[in-house]
Amino acid sequence: MHKGWKGWGFDARSFGGFGPRGGGFFRPGEVRLALLSLLADGPAHGYELMKRLEQRSGGTYQASAGTVYPVLQQLEDEGLAGSDVQDGKKVYRITDAGRAELETQAETVDRIWRRAQGWEEWGNWLGPETAEIAGAVGRLVKASFKAAARGGAEGIEAVRDVLDKARRELDELAKK
Repeated sequence: MHKGWKGWGFDARSFGGFGPRGGGFFRPGEVRLALLSLLADGPAHGYELMKRLEQRSGGTYQASAGTVYPVLQQLEDEGLAGSDVQDGKKVYRITDAGRAELETQAETVDRIWRRAQGWEEWGNWLGPETAEIAGAVGRLVKASFKAAARGGAEGIEAVRDVLDKARRELDELAKK
């Protein structure tokens, strides 16, 4: 797995929405639920939670303090999390009310982590050796959609055939 791939000047967002997320990593309200579910795994301080979010996404999402700490404060204000100071660090923990919130939002939490897993799988392939082809992939996707939109049912089938042939050829290259 390529950790820290953003340091190579490549960002999955350069695909213009291409890939498993097609926009921002979290939808409105999801950071709150993601952090709450991480707290269900055990108490942690803010930096640990930021690192856990990054790990759960295979490195494709890097949380900022400006995102995480206000949400942790919100969770405390709502009574869903509490905190204590340990060794000079504020450590957050889930409350019973937080566990109840996770139960009522279980489907959404599952969806968040399934999406994160999809990004983790993509993150395995993103590195300096693959960044060179990002533009070509984006142009291929755009041309495919354009041709399919103008070709009707027959055009869609023709585009699918071209893409399937390209995939088979790439699979052969990967075997070498």
